[in-house]
Amino acid sequence: MRTIYVLTGFLLCTFLLPVQRAAAQKADAEEDNYKTITTFGITTNTNSGIVGGFVFRQSRQLSNSLFGMPQYRYLSVELVNVKHPKELRSSINNIGSGYLDGKENYLFVLRPSYGREVKLFQRSADEGIAISGILAAGPSLGIIKPYYLEVSYGNQTRTVPASQVNGFATSAGETVTGAGGFFQGIGESKLTVGLHLKAALSFELSAFRNNTTGVEIGFLAEAFPNKIVIIPNPDPAGKREDGNRSFFTSGYITLFFGSKK
Repeated sequence: MRTIYVLTGFLLCTFLLPVQRAAAQKADAEEDNYKTITTFGITTNTNSGIVGGFVFRQSRQLSNSLFGMPQYRYLSVELVNVKHPKELRSSINNIGSGYLDGKENYLFVLRPSYGREVKLFQRSADEGIAISGILAAGPSLGIIKPYYLEVSYGNQTRTVPASQVNGFATSAGETVTGAGGFFQGIGESKLTVGLHLKAALSFELSAFRNNTTGVEIGFLAEAFPNKIVIIPNPDPAGKREDGNRSFFTSGYITLFFGSKK
C-alpha cells in the first residue's frame, strides 16, 4: 500500500503540475478569492482496497482569519469500507470464482466531519496551486453487514451467512463454491457509533478558474466502543474478537473535483 501512495504522488506531480503551469499563464494576476468550494471525490486508505470509498467536501470562507491566513469552515461526508489486515481472497478450483476466507462481516463507516481549513499558500496567476491545512472531527457510524457465501451440496445451491460455515463447509456438509451477493444481508446489519479525528493537507489545482481538482492527503484515527469482528479468531481457546480492533488508524488519499463560487 505504501508503494501505491508513492506512485500516486509521483504521477500527480508529473502530470498535473505542467497542466497547471499552462493554465496559470492564461489567468489574470488576481488571487483566487472564491468563497465556497464544493467537491466530490474517491478515496483510498491503508485499511481499504484501491477504491476505499466516496467523499463529499465543502469549504466556506469565514470572515475572520487565523494568524493572518484565510480560514474556512470545512465539512465532509464519506462512506468507506474498512478491511481486516488479514483479508485474503481464496480461489476455488482455479476457475476464477473466489471468496474471502474467514471473513464474517463487512464494516462500512459513514463519517460526517466538521472542522477548519486554513489556506497556507494561496493560488495566484503565477502559482496555479493552493495548499491548505485541515483539522476535522466527527461521529463515525459503523455499519456491520454479514458476509454471505454460496454453498452447494449435490445439485442444490444456496447462500448462507459466513458465520454458518466452518472452514470450507457447513454443518450440513455443503461446501463453499463462492461469495454471495454484495447486498445480501444488508437488512441484518448492525450499527455502532464511534468518533474520528483527521489531519490533512489539501493540494488544490485549478485548470479553470471556477472549477477545481486536487488531492487531500492525511491521517485519520477512529475509535468505537467495542471491537468489531470482521474476521473472528479461529482458536477455540480464545475470544472471537481477538485479532480485531476497536481503534483504527489509517493514512489516506482523496482525489476530488468540483466547483468554486
